[in-house]
Amino acid sequence: MASAGRSTEQARQAQDVDAIPTLAWSARPDGSAEFLNRRWLDYTGLSAEEASDWGWTAVLHTEDRDRLMDFWRHLLDSGEAGEIEARLRRFDGDYRWFQFRIEPVRDSHGNIFKWYGANTDIEDRKRAEALLAAEKQTLEMIASGASLAEILESLCETIDGQTRNIKSAVMLMDADGMHLRHAAGPRVPKGWIDAITPLKIGPAIGSCGSAAFLKQRVIVSDIATDPLWVDYRDAALSYGLRAAWSQPLLSKNQDVLGTFGMYYTEPRIPSETDLRLIEGAGHIAVIAIEGERSQKALRSALEEIRTSEARLRKIIDTIPTLAWCSLPDGAGIFWNRRWHEYTGLSLEVVRGWGWQEAIHPDDLKEITDKWLGFLAAGQAGEVEGRLRRFDGVYRWFLFRAEPLRDESGNIVNWYGTDTDIEDLKRAEAKLRQDEEELRRMTDAIAQIIVVLNPDGKAIYANRVALEYTGLSLDEVRADDFRTRVFHPDDVQRLREERHRALSGTAPFENEQRALGKDGKYRWFLIRYNPLLDESGKVMRWYATATDIDDRKRNEERMRNENVALREQIDRDSMFEDIVGSSEELRKVLRQVGKVAHSDSTVLILGETGTGKELIARAIHKRSNRGERAFIGVNCAAIPTSLIASELFGYEKGAFTGATQRRLGRFESANGGTIFLDEVGDLPPEIQIALLRVLQEREIERVGSNKPIPVDVRVLAATHRDLNALVAEGKFRQDLLYRLNVVPIEMPSLRDRAPDIPLLVEYFIDRFGKKAGKKFRTIDKKALKLFQAYGWPGNVRELQNVIERAVILSEGDIFCVDETWLKRQAPQFAGQTAGLNSALQRQEKGMIEAALAESAGRVSGPGGAATKLGLPRPTLDAKIRRLGINKYRFKV
Repeated sequence: MASAGRSTEQARQAQDVDAIPTLAWSARPDGSAEFLNRRWLDYTGLSAEEASDWGWTAVLHTEDRDRLMDFWRHLLDSGEAGEIEARLRRFDGDYRWFQFRIEPVRDSHGNIFKWYGANTDIEDRKRAEALLAAEKQTLEMIASGASLAEILESLCETIDGQTRNIKSAVMLMDADGMHLRHAAGPRVPKGWIDAITPLKIGPAIGSCGSAAFLKQRVIVSDIATDPLWVDYRDAALSYGLRAAWSQPLLSKNQDVLGTFGMYYTEPRIPSETDLRLIEGAGHIAVIAIEGERSQKALRSALEEIRTSEARLRKIIDTIPTLAWCSLPDGAGIFWNRRWHEYTGLSLEVVRGWGWQEAIHPDDLKEITDKWLGFLAAGQAGEVEGRLRRFDGVYRWFLFRAEPLRDESGNIVNWYGTDTDIEDLKRAEAKLRQDEEELRRMTDAIAQIIVVLNPDGKAIYANRVALEYTGLSLDEVRADDFRTRVFHPDDVQRLREERHRALSGTAPFENEQRALGKDGKYRWFLIRYNPLLDESGKVMRWYATATDIDDRKRNEERMRNENVALREQIDRDSMFEDIVGSSEELRKVLRQVGKVAHSDSTVLILGETGTGKELIARAIHKRSNRGERAFIGVNCAAIPTSLIASELFGYEKGAFTGATQRRLGRFESANGGTIFLDEVGDLPPEIQIALLRVLQEREIERVGSNKPIPVDVRVLAATHRDLNALVAEGKFRQDLLYRLNVVPIEMPSLRDRAPDIPLLVEYFIDRFGKKAGKKFRTIDKKALKLFQAYGWPGNVRELQNVIERAVILSEGDIFCVDETWLKRQAPQFAGQTAGLNSALQRQEKGMIEAALAESAGRVSGPGGAATKLGLPRPTLDAKIRRLGINKYRFKV
């Protein structure tokens, strides 16, 4: 009965504990959980079995777990009551701050037989503290001269730290008062920022645009369904944004300064705590923005009131930093309120040189000497030292002094500020300690390692680096370290590239030659990696050097072998398509060898089909421009109306159809060679333009009067007698002089008859491989026919006859039909006049029908040229020859 009574009593006590409006629990003397009330289990989502013993530690935040467990063990050892703050995970995965209060329960002998604890939610208080801390930090950053961007970024980081899924952002109003621009938001996706910037304000432009327009808070719990987000919904969802709340940032005059926004990755309705958080963050952002404006106004005011010392003192007294003023001789006359509050000294005590009382004795001489030096030089300066606080504690400060001069340049006062750098000095000391440890580690690594400051100056080199260079650490730190160690060519070559890379924060690498203590340079691959502080600023560069000298030498040897191989290939293939051994041809090839390496203009003369373009290509290939472009232009094949735009290009809008700029053949050949075939057929107006190119080395595009310099070697060719054309007035004599700098006369095939057997064998082999045929021998009769024939079409005619014979020959003996080489008797014009007239009429009718179908268009997919299967230039020539007016077919 007694046992049943105790069980009933325990059950009643458990019900009573469950009714307590807080998270309550009890633990055994060893600290393991014995009981957790219903509210505790409901909050965490754990069952009683999961949370019992030590299972409750699973819901502790990983950053708080070790700290809390150390504290709990301390209480268990000491038997004392205590309290600590830590974060507990809620059933939905969110963490909230709680205060853990723990009390021991002792028996009559004083022994602990149980522990009782309560966890009180302090999330709202922590958020309020965070907002107060953020406000304080904002004011301090304003006082220290931090930029508005830095202040707002720091604010967003503080707000983002409140929970894992907040993405806060600040947007500022543009000068036009109609657009918002992103100012801060470290967690906000960059793509989203780019997608909305600049954001036009309006009554239905997302959360921020609407809040700025309405001047009131806008809460959107689900972007996927809210009509305010119709314009930006798809973009927001693509970046994982589902809820967006925005607080307008309003000045005292209710002017919109910007917005403070909070994004969430899931639909979310704000709680009262959330609303207080966004309102508080908006308040701090307004302080920062108006503080920035105040700073600007203050700087402007300082400039305007330099002559009013009393007014200036009043302004200095309001500056949120330690500020002071002295006479030209250095005697102090004014310190602002913050200075007096910090030091606890009155004006009577510090006036003149009494301020020295607040300086640390160990720093007094250095600060005084530096101050006297500034006074003597009349130049601004700064010095570090320790300043005593009112409670006797010394803190490090940076003392800055700036002279104020009158219109005559005389110093009328000195103004200064004292900036607290205690935390910076401690960080520097910690950094020095860490660097010393790092140096010991790097000395043990069997690789060259050099540490650089942010601007690239060496400050440390490990043992391997010192042994390789033979330098001391002081010599490594000297300003001439790079010029002493690295090859001069590499220092010059990499100067700009290295400077650009050091100004960023990304790792980079380069290859340089370093001088060893043996007096020899070796190639190294140097990789630079930055060490960044919490703000992403470079604190140090770490450079590691890997010896790649053997690899570089192998590469150089391979390059030299490749160059030699290419030169051999070029020599072997220079005249691979120019076949023959006759003296006439050898004479031409000797001329090619002599003229190729100059930039002189060459005029290649000869009948049609003699191989003038092959000679031009051989000149180009053997010239210094052989690796650059070779552009060939058949001047006779381009219509007169188009040849200017083809050679020199045209600007957009130069003529109907010129929808964009196009480069001409001369610009395409820049740095290389242009070959003007059939130059004798150029119209007079183009001859003038070509003469200017040869004289001035510059062109003008059609539709432009701006000269464009070109570096092009000109090779020209013609089968016509240019001197006769000059006599007839069809070719400019001055242009002929410019083209005829080095003339090369190509012999006709009948003048190099000994080359015919070689050419025949070459073409039979070439076309035989193409046709999949192999000939054992050449019919002697065919060879005699080839040698007896006059070849008015020269090599081209011979090539065509052999190609036809290869295709039609049967068996393994090459033969040719002798009727192909018989000259036909000339026909009287009267016999063919009727046929020609009929053919012309038929051809004209077909062209006019095609023009009618294409509405007068010649080129393009639906043009007449495509319908007739003709190239556009050929159809243009036929239209002119037949006298067809293509414009009458235009719709």
